[in-house]
Amino acid sequence: MSKKSRKKSSKTPSGSPTAKKKAPTTRASTQTQSAKTQRTPASKSTRTKAKAASHKAASKQLNSSESASSPAATKSTLAEGRKAPAFRLPRDGGDVVTLSDYAGRKVVLFFYPRADTPGCTREAIDFTRLADAFAAAGTAVLGISADPLKAQEKFRDKHSLGIPLVSDEKHEMLEAYGAWGEKSMYGKTFLGILRTTVLVGADGRVAKVWRNVRVDGHADEVLAAARSL
Repeated sequence: MSKKSRKKSSKTPSGSPTAKKKAPTTRASTQTQSAKTQRTPASKSTRTKAKAASHKAASKQLNSSESASSPAATKSTLAEGRKAPAFRLPRDGGDVVTLSDYAGRKVVLFFYPRADTPGCTREAIDFTRLADAFAAAGTAVLGISADPLKAQEKFRDKHSLGIPLVSDEKHEMLEAYGAWGEKSMYGKTFLGILRTTVLVGADGRVAKVWRNVRVDGHADEVLAAARSL
């Protein structure tokens, strides 16, 4: 073979030492990229699972917090000497009643479980019987339950009640005044209206609270307290 032929042969890429050294580097680079490609989905999957777990834990904590702060789970802070909670609710006859309507006057709020039931009927009749005496003592009287207006008006007409009857179907006022809570009957526990009466003074503050009211003689007791203010 001539010298020129040997020189041309030595320059051929396939037979050069440089080409042989570069081939492994290319394969190593390919393997490294392949390994990165395989690790990346696994890393994303791990982060996705971690985020999902974190979101689930946060949801549980939020639900727990909402449950703990729900009106049914919290107790009313209503107490004597505190400012009476404001309210705005429909009453029999289609009018709206608010606490501010009685600014500068005393007002009795009696909360009863259900219209036209025996105990509630006796209580409403007793307050109606003493309506003039309460007026003379500068005291208004309101009856409140969760009954719809139609039921309240039927109750009023059937027993000739002479006091405004307020409808609180969403339990907002009932909860604010501590008249909504856990009750039990025939071995079963449920949420409902707790028979409660609140006397608000002319200064807009709670003067006296009666809980677990016994109907007999109750209206007379409330009148005496109103007269003493």
